[in-house]
Amino acid sequence: MNAVEIEEAVSQLAGAPFDPKEFPFAFLEAFGNKATTIKKLKSGSSNQSDLPGGVLQRNNIHLKVCAEGEVTATLTALRESGATARQKAKFILATDGEWFEAENLADGETVACKYPDFHDHFGFFLALAGITTVKQIRENAFDIKATARLNRLYVELLKENPDWDGEERREDLNHFMARLIFCFFAEDTNILHSDGLFTQTVAQMSAADASNTHEVLAELFRSMCTPPKEREAAGIRSWADLFPYVNGGLFSGEGHVPRFSRIARAYLLQVGNLDWRKINPDIFGSMIQAVADDEERGTLGMHYTSVPNILKVLNPLFLDDLREQLAAAGENGRKLLNLRQRLARIRVFDPACGSGNFW
Repeated sequence: MNAVEIEEAVSQLAGAPFDPKEFPFAFLEAFGNKATTIKKLKSGSSNQSDLPGGVLQRNNIHLKVCAEGEVTATLTALRESGATARQKAKFILATDGEWFEAENLADGETVACKYPDFHDHFGFFLALAGITTVKQIRENAFDIKATARLNRLYVELLKENPDWDGEERREDLNHFMARLIFCFFAEDTNILHSDGLFTQTVAQMSAADASNTHEVLAELFRSMCTPPKEREAAGIRSWADLFPYVNGGLFSGEGHVPRFSRIARAYLLQVGNLDWRKINPDIFGSMIQAVADDEERGTLGMHYTSVPNILKVLNPLFLDDLREQLAAAGENGRKLLNLRQRLARIRVFDPACGSGNFW
């Protein structure tokens, strides 16, 4: 399983009714454990836990569902368990269905949150699936969450518009997705001068059966590419006239919009309801990784470098040093100015920059 698939599985688990007997196994399944592995753990043949009701997967995790109000005490018991050390568990996890706590035993990082919110921390556990991460990625799992939802929207749009799933129309669909991503960022970063304006307008003006969703989006895009003085003559609808003019060509042209199914409309609103202030602009590169398969990327010369691998290169190269200088500068104006001047002198040449995520 990749990170996008894991995010979806963990989100489904967090949103389902809590089942104390099944939770440990459902959690492990969400991180890619096979049915045979789960079966052995359930039977006890591979469960190495020395705590009543505990589940310990060797070299991976020791977890336990406890009585209400005993999460912190249970986490301590897991940490002090002899089996945890003997079986080289990387993580410990305790939950009572109301509260959720976990710890990475290698570096001491912890998670503590309400149970329904633990899916926001799925990046903390990606090592369970053999996915190596860096701290910056674990702390911003919203990027993967947004990518997962955009991917589901993309796939659903292709189901509803099979004629777009070809070389002739692929550029139209990619352009459409770029417009959506801009609108999601814009409505949460005050570019549209009102929080949630884009998503709320689509929700209010499009029918629940999605029969006119494409028409609503087309009108919004038309408004954003029409200067205010020309809108009356262009017949822009009053609810679309609230949107500012966006120059630069993103919304110019015919503005092809695919038809939506009820499911696609639901995905669109789910994506829009995320807090895009927490999402990195390199989501464009993440979309390439999630949507285009390996063979297609290779054929097109799209060799995407993941953010964790990018940071493995850039952190020791100069980012760690810059962060140290920033911390050392504190509120010293002269040191901060020197740091800014150093940043201004950094020059990068990458003739195959793709989406630009590397820089």
